Amino acid sequence: MGTLVKKIIVATGNEGKMKEIRQILGDGSIVFSSLRDENLQDVPIIEDGNTFEENAIIKARKISDITGQMVLADDSGLEVDYLDKAPGIYSARYMGEDTPYSVKNQHIIDLLDGVEDEKRTARFVCAIACAFPDGHTITTRGTIEGRIGYEEKGTNGFGYDPIFYVPEFGCTTSELEPEEKNKISHRGKALAAMYDELLKEKIL
Repeated sequence: MGTLVKKIIVATGNEGKMKEIRQILGDGSIVFSSLRDENLQDVPIIEDGNTFEENAIIKARKISDITGQMVLADDSGLEVDYLDKAPGIYSARYMGEDTPYSVKNQHIIDLLDGVEDEKRTARFVCAIACAFPDGHTITTRGTIEGRIGYEEKGTNGFGYDPIFYVPEFGCTTSELEPEEKNKISHRGKALAAMYDELLKEKIL
């Protein structure tokens, strides 16, 4: 590991994501700076990709082009098999960006009313892109399989975490302790893979 402190901008204003990224990738050699930290939270970014990877690249590339710095961006979402993998890449915009997740979560629960356990399968998907000032980009992906619960449970997570039940742990991802969640979560897996890629790039 290098001794110089490097800065990586993370193309998000989501403090929940920033906290997870700092927990998983933070080792003292890198300062992770959010869009809000950089006063770039109002930069318009049109996420018109067809995959999580494409949208992550769009976000990372846009901010890297503006700042001339290395930028990480993630695009993640919930795929519910019974709903033809909705909300998918539209997870953040599902029912409107300003709609509280408590409302979104209840809506998904209502859509699955009466659906038995084995048909409530779902997964979280996370794609992470790292855009470099020289124009090249790398991506990684992580997933976690689970089911949609019958009610919101837990206060440790954010977004769809309170309704995402992981059978092997017997609880939702929102009920897991942060360290435990980071080991098994879609973002944790994608970030761990990105860590390995950044080692190869001699960034870490």
